[in-house]
Amino acid sequence: MIVFQDKIKKTVLMLKKIFFNPNFMTLSRIASVPLLVVLMMYPGKITLLLSASIFSIASITDYFDGYFARKYGLVSNLGKILDPLADKLLISSVFIMLVSLDFIPAWIACAIIGRELAVTGLRCVIIEYGQDVSASWLGKYKTGFQIASIIPLLIHYPYIGIHFDVIGSLLLYGALFFTLWSGADYFIKFRKLVSL
Repeated sequence: MIVFQDKIKKTVLMLKKIFFNPNFMTLSRIASVPLLVVLMMYPGKITLLLSASIFSIASITDYFDGYFARKYGLVSNLGKILDPLADKLLISSVFIMLVSLDFIPAWIACAIIGRELAVTGLRCVIIEYGQDVSASWLGKYKTGFQIASIIPLLIHYPYIGIHFDVIGSLLLYGALFFTLWSGADYFIKFRKLVSL
């Protein structure tokens, strides 16, 4: 009996190490993208609600992977590359699918995804020069508004008198505002590097 309990404890510890590993969380965010795309290809109340749930969980892992990496000294070069890549892949894929469902205007998705690609390119240049690329408060607002707009847009249908598509659309304009502002802020801060 004691041997069996020890095996259970070891298994639980091993699972904790895996599931609370920042890189595992980041990879799980990447793995959620194909699942979200497939669910959104068949829009209905259940599939979109499921998509909103998966997206919400994936978004939460974005916070926790950074938290655990800093708290337990698990910051790695792989994590520094994968984390922003996973974020952009998740957000961009969902925005593209929302356009395909005609839930949002294509020009907004183009502006948001274009900014993400431009800033990612700029970050690569900044890293080359050994500068700090941590997210500013504008970047955090941008991410918060993007996530806050996507969840109700994914739910889409009205429930208990709440029109989630309207809420999501209003938050989307906030996301667009902070996305463009934070992008412009990045380029203004590092214009010397861009001009080299």
